[in-house]
Amino acid sequence: RRPMLRRLVRTRLRRTRAPCPPCLRAYRRATASSVRASTARTGQASRRCLSASAMRRHSGPLRLPFEERTKEEQEFHGEMERVLDARRVEEADEFDVVVIGGGHAGCEAATAAARVGARTLLVTHKLETIGEMSCNPSVGGVGKGILAREIDALGGVMAMAIDAAGIQFHMLNRSRGEAVFGPRAQADRVLYRRFMQRELAATENLFLMTGGAEDIVVDYEARRVQGVVLANGQRVKAKQVILTTGTFLRAVMHIGPTETVLGRHGDTRSVGLSETMEKLGFQLNRLTTATPPRLDGRTIDFDGMMMQVSDDPPSPFSYMNEYTGAGIGLADKQVPNFMTHTNEETHRIIRDNLHLLPTFLGNEGKGQGPRYCPAIEGKVRRFPQRDWHQVWLEPEGLTTEIVYPNGLSTGFPPDVQLDILHSIRGLENVEMTRPGYAVEYDFVDPRQLRNTLETKSVAGLWLAGQINGTTGYEEAAAQGIVAGINAGLSGTDRAEEAMVLDRADAYVGVLIDDLTSLGTSEPYRMFTARCEYRLMLRADNADQRLTEKGHAVGSVDEERKRYFDEKSERLSKARKFISTVTLSPQAWRKGGVQVKEDGRPRSVADVLAYPKITWADVLRCLPAEQRAEADAQVHESVRNDVQVECKYSEWVDRQKREVERARREEGLELPADIDYSQVPSLSTEEREKLARFRPRTLGEANRISGVTPNAVTLLYTYCQRHRQQQQKRQSQSQ
Repeated sequence: RRPMLRRLVRTRLRRTRAPCPPCLRAYRRATASSVRASTARTGQASRRCLSASAMRRHSGPLRLPFEERTKEEQEFHGEMERVLDARRVEEADEFDVVVIGGGHAGCEAATAAARVGARTLLVTHKLETIGEMSCNPSVGGVGKGILAREIDALGGVMAMAIDAAGIQFHMLNRSRGEAVFGPRAQADRVLYRRFMQRELAATENLFLMTGGAEDIVVDYEARRVQGVVLANGQRVKAKQVILTTGTFLRAVMHIGPTETVLGRHGDTRSVGLSETMEKLGFQLNRLTTATPPRLDGRTIDFDGMMMQVSDDPPSPFSYMNEYTGAGIGLADKQVPNFMTHTNEETHRIIRDNLHLLPTFLGNEGKGQGPRYCPAIEGKVRRFPQRDWHQVWLEPEGLTTEIVYPNGLSTGFPPDVQLDILHSIRGLENVEMTRPGYAVEYDFVDPRQLRNTLETKSVAGLWLAGQINGTTGYEEAAAQGIVAGINAGLSGTDRAEEAMVLDRADAYVGVLIDDLTSLGTSEPYRMFTARCEYRLMLRADNADQRLTEKGHAVGSVDEERKRYFDEKSERLSKARKFISTVTLSPQAWRKGGVQVKEDGRPRSVADVLAYPKITWADVLRCLPAEQRAEADAQVHESVRNDVQVECKYSEWVDRQKREVERARREEGLELPADIDYSQVPSLSTEEREKLARFRPRTLGEANRISGVTPNAVTLLYTYCQRHRQQQQKRQSQSQ
């Protein structure tokens, strides 16, 4: 373990009269890891990380050059080169599916297409950047964590990768209900990338090729894809082509007023594909995104910061790791995050230097960045009343000192970035290993896609990821797996089996429906609020909703299906038991469960629906013989599942009725003088967009990007009350 971590936790212990168990565990793990590392260390211990000055000079990703890599790294890259040699692509080769781009969407698309039986080729600029976490090295969050679980339920690789490389796991919204739980994990950036690359290398039917794609071969009369043209002039024949180009289409990287034609740090952009898409008649627009500077953790003073430790025990993302009990790969090597915050001095520096920000092509020079992950200068301008904004300091891995300052994305010049950093508590002497930057890039209006993610105007052309206007690894991967499955099916003459997920099936369905129906004018991010069926579509039941669908099209393998069937059988037995076993009110009350003494027997399912009643409370009330039967019928692995189902059963039914009613009333006219600031429970985004567009009917409101189905329900209720009040006033005046 890094000496820095050991020093931090030791300092924390000295300042705490009674150290908490997580701190003690972290300290012991750090110390034990350090002892193990020191016994195996050679005289070249500094190989673990680059010096700050070397990092500044390094133009590519933050890793050692090949000749200075450790023996393990050299072996890994040699292994990947052998994969390329074994699956070398010849000029005459034809593929069922070609995927352009090796990011999160591309990895899921390529592996999904190969799993359903399509001969698949992944084309990427650099083999070593496949699966790269180019911004925050984390997976999950509110809404996004459910997407990651759904990808796994369909046989995807993201959840397995984060379980193997995760160095801190944390369940967001734990104080709320399970419907809005947000599993999140911080990753070791190198280990995540390696896992993804090995997974692709081990996938049957999948070939890898390094190079840039500059054009798409299209039969313009039939409006059908025929292949791709690489930057070196080579043509690759393909029945289906999936574009997962991320932020690389005609991209420009900005650091202050300086512009560089790069898609991200160290990687070239793609101009030819943008021109091809315009030639094919697609409408393109511009979006921006930003990433924070990277910090040298050895120059950070963590003393006095709030420390967040990993959940103990950490919960895996992948259902396979739940089924098998494998758990988390690095469960004994979890590291803490630390929180600091900006202040008035930070905000003064930002306001004084706003004139040094980049000038973009979109949004009148200001660029159109993510609303919910804005740059720090955007936060200061948008919320002038705020005195501070939190900054999470998150380690990027176990073998590096680099720290990711989550919350400090920016496009300022490097000297201004350093001033901002030095104004923040704990960062007074920090050194940057790389400045933050902003990227502006082309995206395609996603309303030009079908709900399978195939383009409407060109058969065999599919789009997934940030090219469709989304932001985030999980949103990209979710589109990638759907596009990969459907392109693979089409490429093997099974287009009629296409997998289409609707809003009642999955968050993935909500994401795709929002994009293809409403489009987006800003980088789209998933939240639980966007989903009207969120009480049904939870992180705990994604496998029950999607694994059979994935198996039907070939995306889920037989091993996963076998484990899933075992769980389903256990759930069936458990549901039968809890619905048939009943006790009198007196028996429940005798065991400590307060139920109404009305003489009506209540089943275990009825009682589990009560707030704060757990399976342990139920067992305490059951007679000895039924308790033994409960242990046999309700397997330990599904007890939480049935408990959550019971808690939400009534509310799920009620929510369905409310949404169905709102849909029936889609033609309801909204009052012309409606004041959206008076409609309760609407979000700030929803109020802003409704006030700007002024929809005439509920249906028009529902089609505005960013206005959720739940908001439509709130509008319906508000209009009904408004109508009743008007009728009451009219009757009184008469």
